[in-house]
Amino acid sequence: MPNTLSVCLSSPRFRTQMKYILVTGGVISGIGKGIIASSVGTILKSCGLHVTAIKIDPYINIDAGTFSPYEHGEVFVLDDGGEVDLDLGNYERFLDIRLTKDNNLTTGKIYQSVINKERKGDYLGKTVQVVPHITDAIQEWVLRQAKIPVDDDEVEPQVCVIELGGTVGDIESMPFIEAFRQFQFKVKRENFCNIHVSLVPQPSATGEQKTKPTQNSVRELRGLGLSPDLVVCRCTNLLETSVKEKISMFCHVEPEQVICVHDVSSIYRVPLLLEEQGVINYFCHRLNLPIEPQPRRILTKWKEMADRSDRMLETCSIALVGKYTKLSDSYASVIKALEHSALAINHRLEIKYIDCADLEPSTLQDEPVRYHEAWQKLCSANGILVPGGFGVRGTEGKIQAISWARKQKKPFLGVCLGMQLAVCEFARNVLGWQDANSTEFDPDTKYPVVIDMPEHNPGQMGGTMRLGKRRTIFKSNSSILRKLYGDVDHVDERHRHRFEVNPELKHHFEEKGLRFVGQDVEGERMEVIELDDQPYFVGVQYHPEFTSRPIKPSPPYFGLLLAAAGKLNSYLQRGCRLSPSRISIKENVIVAQPSHPLTALKMDDVDRKTLCEEPRSNEPESEVENTMPEITRDLENCQIWRSETASLPTLLAMH
Repeated sequence: MPNTLSVCLSSPRFRTQMKYILVTGGVISGIGKGIIASSVGTILKSCGLHVTAIKIDPYINIDAGTFSPYEHGEVFVLDDGGEVDLDLGNYERFLDIRLTKDNNLTTGKIYQSVINKERKGDYLGKTVQVVPHITDAIQEWVLRQAKIPVDDDEVEPQVCVIELGGTVGDIESMPFIEAFRQFQFKVKRENFCNIHVSLVPQPSATGEQKTKPTQNSVRELRGLGLSPDLVVCRCTNLLETSVKEKISMFCHVEPEQVICVHDVSSIYRVPLLLEEQGVINYFCHRLNLPIEPQPRRILTKWKEMADRSDRMLETCSIALVGKYTKLSDSYASVIKALEHSALAINHRLEIKYIDCADLEPSTLQDEPVRYHEAWQKLCSANGILVPGGFGVRGTEGKIQAISWARKQKKPFLGVCLGMQLAVCEFARNVLGWQDANSTEFDPDTKYPVVIDMPEHNPGQMGGTMRLGKRRTIFKSNSSILRKLYGDVDHVDERHRHRFEVNPELKHHFEEKGLRFVGQDVEGERMEVIELDDQPYFVGVQYHPEFTSRPIKPSPPYFGLLLAAAGKLNSYLQRGCRLSPSRISIKENVIVAQPSHPLTALKMDDVDRKTLCEEPRSNEPESEVENTMPEITRDLENCQIWRSETASLPTLLAMH
């Protein structure tokens, strides 16, 4: 094989030819194509290339905006208001890029564009067919979108990673397979590469790794006109050499082109797995990529994150009170934002998933065990998070959780609906407005503290919310959240909501200590709330989890984790810097790990003695009130509670 780097750098065309990497999947859905595609992009970006990504979903929906989270997981929101598949969240987090709604291509979008052209007469009376009109539209979309800059430097991408959702053989994905069969010849072989992700199961009965599903999947893909260049095998354990050779033999690839991605402790290790198996060198030779011989600093950071994630000893628990807790993908970005923040403070994250309906008094009558187990989880957590959602089901349970957090002074973060319900809870229990509610749940409420936005169109569901990046202006210099953001005047965050806090009632809340410290540019919409005399009681109307990154965690979530770990006050007193114990020393350079981009300090600038001493925090230990919500006063008298869970005094002592 010729010298890879010399081949790459000697090519006169490498700066003008876009490279396309198609990621397909076989055997089962949900096999991890999104993580593989993101990891491929990450290792290529570590080589100095500009990388973009496109996700193709074969469903007929125009976008993911009207999906239940139980269908395809969370709905991820982009800067331009696009409601897209959660895999685009993976792309943004891994590659640290900003995508647009056109980076998510669906069957619905393609057919809509073709039908609109037909109505305009663009096809000059011809019969509009799947081939060539639909397949041509797919190729044109990819060619057009691949050139859109996604980095802050506005440079046109050099590599486009395309993930085709579903599995090979699905009838709805056939037009896309045919489109890329044609596409590989249109852009030429040296500019197109196919990665096929397949499953290698290992039945417990025999313990043997089975290759037949992968063989059949690759055979079907080749029968449709695409021959994979890399076969990525998802498996529980390392792929045995004999198994890799067998896959190589029957799938028409070299053994080096069979890549093992086994289960690992952290997804941060997946790019490292690919790099260790020579994927970068293969791409450089196969696609004639312009990779220069330089240290890959980005991958070094990923390795440090993965190592730190495995070494963490202290644990911080967060109660996630939501409606869709049976499927963790329903809160994928929320979970990632919590993980990023926990990693920044060197704590292992424990998420206690609580179905909000289980906290309601009606559950005590119907299923008392579930009720008490849910309350035990809530009361034993270090912090409470109420994420966004829609619909009336479970809202009273969320209000009960918020009330508990406020009365017990537990760190609390409410996001979108979580913030709105925090306002409702405060109105009911502090202002004395017992009927206070959102008009979403009770249109005839006497105290409409949350109301419908004027521009909301109730006649059509898709794309009618307040979506995308909006500016929030901080109105208070003493705001905790403002300090966590770096003491800035404003922030730009992504929104997705139809209802808002009633601005006409604002003064009633602020008189009692609930401050609206962040508002929109016009001062008409309430964006951030903070409650006085609380360690951390914050609500945000926007969704900060969508912009959280592994090395730059979202400030609202970071504040929640700091407060839950008992370190928020000391962090603020240090000028929003982590303690020296959170600083790693490597080769006479100190790499600080605060909530903002990593900074490097010279060893001489820091007193070495301070690195060995953990400063004493002036933060007093929070005193837990010896009270419980009204609906749990009889817990000690409940036989089921005594037999199945911890006693009430023990529960209150857990922190």
